[in-house]
Amino acid sequence: MIFDLHSHTRFSDGSLLPAALIQRALENRVDVLSITDHDTVDAYRNLPQDLAGLELVCGIEYSTQWKNTGIHVLGLNIDPESDATEAGVRFQTGARMQRALRIGENLEKRGIEGAYAGAASLANGSYIGRPHFAQHVINIGKAKDMNAAFKNYLGDGKAGDVRQHWAELAQVIQWIRDANGIAVLAHPLKYKLTRTKLKKLLVDFIGLGGEGMEVVSGQQTPQHTSGMVQVCVEMNLLASCGSDFHRPGQRWAELGSFAPLPPRVTPVWERF
Repeated sequence: MIFDLHSHTRFSDGSLLPAALIQRALENRVDVLSITDHDTVDAYRNLPQDLAGLELVCGIEYSTQWKNTGIHVLGLNIDPESDATEAGVRFQTGARMQRALRIGENLEKRGIEGAYAGAASLANGSYIGRPHFAQHVINIGKAKDMNAAFKNYLGDGKAGDVRQHWAELAQVIQWIRDANGIAVLAHPLKYKLTRTKLKKLLVDFIGLGGEGMEVVSGQQTPQHTSGMVQVCVEMNLLASCGSDFHRPGQRWAELGSFAPLPPRVTPVWERF
């Protein structure tokens, strides 16, 4: 069976509506899918009636920080209607809105007219993220493509690089646990931490109630997978895997297109 426990729709920063995402998952022979939009569960309120045999595991991806490093925590098998999930979404949505307003103000000062309004229009009711601002920059002719937009306006240290006031890691994990879910550290390799620092992060994560980590995130080298397996086993964590799919055309993050979990680890779905 193919488990893909990390994917996104248009309700956060993905490009597909839930029905199209589910159809693509079926075409790619995914058996079990989790839609883990950033800080929202709106996708689960917009599902097609017929899932054609695909099993869905309700999920969310919360943004938070650990020692000044931005990290993401997946909540898998959560109750989307719980008070805890509602509280988490409400808090994080407020943080995202404040961030979007500040990005808009900063870009206006850099000569990007209508920055917030343009990004909001592109977001079409979902949360407003840097990709929406980048697309607006492209649309008004200030950049030729996404790479240029981020390089000049939205990347690290640029006008659109605004830090959010996310909920603390302890709070994020508590929201997940109170929603009867399992807290999983998302794509640990993306944080560019040394192995020693990653283990320190995981010690804190476990101490706060975290129970799993992504061992496989999209297409990665066998060496990276082996390293994550070693850490997962040493820390006695549950192992998860997912594509981190956002949009078609990103072959490294295509639904279901990643190596299976090695046998040495305990899959997180054994707890579902």
